Amino acid sequence: MSAHGHVDLGHTVAGWTGTTLALLGFAGAGGAVCAAWIPGIWIGLGVVAVAGIVTWLLHLAGWGKPSGPRPEADWDWRTRDTGARAGHADCLGCRVSGPRRALGAAPRPRSTASLPAADSSA
Repeated sequence: MSAHGHVDLGHTVAGWTGTTLALLGFAGAGGAVCAAWIPGIWIGLGVVAVAGIVTWLLHLAGWGKPSGPRPEADWDWRTRDTGARAGHADCLGCRVSGPRRALGAAPRPRSTASLPAADSSA
């Protein structure tokens, strides 16, 4: 059991790849700042932007995960999401990727939760 309880925190190929690329980009840009090398700063920031695009593309290819909990059998970070082709509900990345995925990723109606009445004696 982890410090976060018995949950899947979304360790995926897309997540690990994007995080690694972003870390390299930030480290490169930081090193370029220390060296006062202006093109290196822009190269490092470019790598950070590429990290976001690569993560998004890997998510769309099924190497990410949908929002919310997954079955424990799918917790391995190398498990491919077979439902990614249709789009994930409540996923901005899937909705932005085009009309075909936008239909599959359209937000599902949610049940309304009753909230406790506010104390009006203030």
